[in-house]
Amino acid sequence: MMIGESWAQIGSTIAGLMFALATLQQFFPHQLRLSLQQFVLASLQQFSLVQKLCDKLVNLFSPYIHITFPEYSGYWSNQAFDAIETYVGALSTTKASLLKGSLVQNSKALVLTRDDRKVCDEFNAVQVWWVLEPSPTSSSEDKYFQLIFHRQHRDLITGSYLDHVLEQGKAIQAKNKQRRLYTNNPSENWSSYKKNLWSDIAFESPATFQTIAMDPNKKEEIINDLVSFSKGKEYYMKLGKPWKRGYLLYGPPGTDVTGERKKGGPKSNEKETEPENEKTSKVTLSGILNFIDGTWSACGTGRIFVFTTNHIDKLDPALIRRGRMDMHIELSYCSFEAFKILAKNYLDVDSHDLFEKIGILLKETEMTPADVAENLMPKREKKDPDACLNSLIQALEDAKEKAKLKAEKEKNIKINKGKNMKFYAKRLLF
Repeated sequence: MMIGESWAQIGSTIAGLMFALATLQQFFPHQLRLSLQQFVLASLQQFSLVQKLCDKLVNLFSPYIHITFPEYSGYWSNQAFDAIETYVGALSTTKASLLKGSLVQNSKALVLTRDDRKVCDEFNAVQVWWVLEPSPTSSSEDKYFQLIFHRQHRDLITGSYLDHVLEQGKAIQAKNKQRRLYTNNPSENWSSYKKNLWSDIAFESPATFQTIAMDPNKKEEIINDLVSFSKGKEYYMKLGKPWKRGYLLYGPPGTDVTGERKKGGPKSNEKETEPENEKTSKVTLSGILNFIDGTWSACGTGRIFVFTTNHIDKLDPALIRRGRMDMHIELSYCSFEAFKILAKNYLDVDSHDLFEKIGILLKETEMTPADVAENLMPKREKKDPDACLNSLIQALEDAKEKAKLKAEKEKNIKINKGKNMKFYAKRLLF
């Protein structure tokens, strides 16, 4: 109580001196005003020295240690502050009476946090306190967290406890993080103000490895590779390589994503002029290589690049070499194993009398998973597995007949070409 009264008296005295200083500037002559200002400033400096001395005495005899975590470290956001804010906000939210809700950017759910300025936590039977304060040295809305604990637990708190807080805070952030899908945004105005090279939307695809129609062995190989990569950060650092991995998916149309293709006819000798309003690709091989191997890639951690193409033979070898596209994954025509996954996804059917016939047709006929899925899609509100499977059988038989006719046509063309060549050869001889 005595310390509080002393501080109140000192504050009142300082306020009085400041009022006197303001009065001097209005009513006293210049020379006298300067002398009195020097006296007032000297008095304030003495109070400042007294305050510093008192602070040192308090710190000397206080059993508590204070550690400050500012929101910003220089010009950069302090990642420790972000993790602490997430951790502290999640403390006892089910028991707290004061809560606040917010939809954080890139978060997939409403986040409820405590609205208390001071939060108590316990670690290994040791109590600590987190206090959120506005920054006293900034005019903006910058904040800082202050961690208060007893000095006898210094090693435990500065070691294991802070590691625990940062680990848990980052884990909560990762759990609530909304995945984003980024798309290149070509424009001639990239250099203009506030123009971005990339646009993004929330990635909310329900597809999982369990629902992907592909060979189970190949699927398992890809999963194992991804798991191995996700745990290989230290290994990549030991090698001195960026922690990134590239996957190339290739196959016929209908087995992976396809992009826009130019509509073209026969080439002419005349120089073609491109309409100004026609969209053209601004992506070059050099640009792609710089994106994969450049600064953004090298500085990032845990990067996964996925490339898709229907024409792997047309890609530059420099682009698809190991180190850029580390794993080449062929997504071919639908196999029987892939069909069974699609049947489970679309019809909730694990087995059926028609499966054997479909398996035989899939060996004889090339059909993409996309086409198989389209035939399995129920055409009515109520699922009818028999009708859908029969529809697929009919489509496979039609595709088989078309492939047969096409092969016969190509064979006849080849025979006719051979006859024509013999005819011209005889004419030249005679």
